[in-house]
Amino acid sequence: MSELSVMLNEIEDSYYDFVSAMLHYAEKKPSRSEALLTYLKKNPTAKSSEVIRFVSEQPDFFEDAAYMQVG
Repeated sequence: MSELSVMLNEIEDSYYDFVSAMLHYAEKKPSRSEALLTYLKKNPTAKSSEVIRFVSEQPDFFEDAAYMQVG
């Protein structure tokens, strides 16, 4: 997780809440962390908005919010 933290903090327009949110997402499953690391390595000039878009397009993105659905 430290490699991911370093990479997120090195993004040109990185900011605390962005890094915190991405780490929180990635820590839930090893596959999330791996996917995010792979994306960052393949896209070294990505901006924070591009990383957010990548994460929000992942199939499991809304799993964490499933409990918030109102019936």
